[in-house]
Amino acid sequence: MSKLFAFSGSDDFCPGGSIYPNRKESSLFFYPNQDVYFPPCKRCRVSSPFVFAGGKFEQKKPSIEILPDECLFEIFRRLPGGQERSTCACVSKRWLTLVSNIRRDEIDDNKTTQASDLEYESTDKKGGVSSEDVDSDVEGDGYLSRSLDGKKATDVRLASIAVGTASRGGLGKLFIRGSKSRYGVTTVGLRAISRGCPSLRVFSLWNLSSVGDEGLCEIANGCHQLEKLDLCHCPSITDKSLLAVAKGCTNLTDLTIEGCANIGNEGLQAIARSCPNLKYVSIKDCPLVGDQGVASLLSSASYSLTKVKLQALSITDVSLAVIGHYGKAVTDLSLTSLPNVSEKGFWVMGNGHGLQKLKSFTVTSCRGATDLGLEAVGKGCPNLKQLCLSKCPFLSDKGLSSLAKAASSLECLQLEECHRITQFGFFCSLINCGAKLKVISFANCLGIKDLNSGLPPLSPCESLRSLSIHNCPGFGDASLFALGKLCPHLQHVELCGLHGITDAGVLPLLESCEAGLLKVNLSGCVNLSDKVVQTISNLHGWTLELLNLNGCKISDASLVAIGENCQLLTDLDISKCTITDSGIAALAHFNPINLQILSVSGCSMVSDKSLPSLGKLGETLLGLNLQQCKAISSRAVELLTEQLWRCDILF
Repeated sequence: MSKLFAFSGSDDFCPGGSIYPNRKESSLFFYPNQDVYFPPCKRCRVSSPFVFAGGKFEQKKPSIEILPDECLFEIFRRLPGGQERSTCACVSKRWLTLVSNIRRDEIDDNKTTQASDLEYESTDKKGGVSSEDVDSDVEGDGYLSRSLDGKKATDVRLASIAVGTASRGGLGKLFIRGSKSRYGVTTVGLRAISRGCPSLRVFSLWNLSSVGDEGLCEIANGCHQLEKLDLCHCPSITDKSLLAVAKGCTNLTDLTIEGCANIGNEGLQAIARSCPNLKYVSIKDCPLVGDQGVASLLSSASYSLTKVKLQALSITDVSLAVIGHYGKAVTDLSLTSLPNVSEKGFWVMGNGHGLQKLKSFTVTSCRGATDLGLEAVGKGCPNLKQLCLSKCPFLSDKGLSSLAKAASSLECLQLEECHRITQFGFFCSLINCGAKLKVISFANCLGIKDLNSGLPPLSPCESLRSLSIHNCPGFGDASLFALGKLCPHLQHVELCGLHGITDAGVLPLLESCEAGLLKVNLSGCVNLSDKVVQTISNLHGWTLELLNLNGCKISDASLVAIGENCQLLTDLDISKCTITDSGIAALAHFNPINLQILSVSGCSMVSDKSLPSLGKLGETLLGLNLQQCKAISSRAVELLTEQLWRCDILF
């Protein structure tokens, strides 16, 4: 200990006689009936190494715990390596707290006192690099990732992470999802991270009401390499934190803010001024964020910002105008639940001619998304490839047709809950989208009705590869018959929840697909029979990989056809179908079949007799769903679980 603190002195108790010229003063240190006095050469210790008991002095067992925190801190920061500090941190919470509060620049390298040792350890007898050099190179790279959820998110665990990762590559990503535990994360834990993990690049806080500006400011002041910041439902964080982040983390590229009621325009303006490399911005449900904050971000990062998501904000047409003018690098734009944005905002954004690189555009629950506004967006975004429109009550057939004609580069069109769209708009969009359209999807569009008459001769849509119609009750056989003529190169077909279609409509569509279907989803189409499955197996069994027949009226005959022809099938769903043990046996009989996922949920006629067949299929199975199969016993499932140890079985 004396060497550590460079303390030198004599072992004499009191050399040179009394230090008090007045002997009366020395008597103050005499004890009754004792021949020893203690001159005040040093300050009093916290705990004396001697105990007076029974007229004798007894020496206590020496302990380093009697040292104050300042002394221990000096000891820990002089330890030769990170592993030694990690070992000390395991002793007690007190030591863990002290070690975790050592900054990287406070660690003493001991270059003068250990020069010879380092020179010896730097190379071995063969001239190789020692482990000490390897550790010093790796330390601080920041490739480690840690996640704390719920009750595990505490200050003690954060301190342990700060100490443990320092000598093992450095912490690069930290995700904290809080809980209502009273031992949650506070400023103390974040301070440990800021001091021990300067290499942190990704930081995420979710549902942490206990973390305020002081904690996030610690991160901003200590983690200058921070690139991605995610703040979700942290009500105690205000603009003060973003001001600190803007000042200390100028390399920030991704910013996500959700449900932070006290973050407003001032914080976003600071980020815009100090973070020129910002590439991704997502702001949701922040009532204090308005046009000033959004406009600052877009205008300051005009040439770097590529992805923008705005949801449930009080912004107006001004923000959309700024996006349309300054969004020169934006490739992905998502606008959701913006009640103060009108048709004018979309029109101005489209005519701003700044979204030349926009490739993906998503609009949800925006009353300003009208025919005129969306048509302007289509004309102003020549490279638009993916368009998703959801809950747009003022979009009609005319607007959709004009938009499809204007967006000549469109490859994917998705509509959901756009109830003013009818079958006329559906087919017009299919025809007018040009030669690049590959995917079209309509879901929950109640305005679509079946065709009353046939369509005039039209040129086929040669480029379309994927067709998806979900829960559009008016879609019927006549529409499917027309699609069969228009789309000869389909590879993915999803017709879900369409109670109005029968074999008469589906069969022409299946027969017109020349390239061979890869994925077919017919779940919820209750009026389809074995004939459809047999046609799929005969015509497309050589290419089919996924088949979903959940809720269809099929029997064991369909499984026989599948087993005979679909050798490439990996995913099969026959839930709630009228199949029996014989069908499962027929499916297992045909080899080689490469099923990986099989679902027979709700098949009441499948019993324990299918155990051998399922065991045979299990040679390749990775997932098996036996839920609500009432004829299968728990004992059979236990035996099957022992046999199919690789397979995840749901029961």
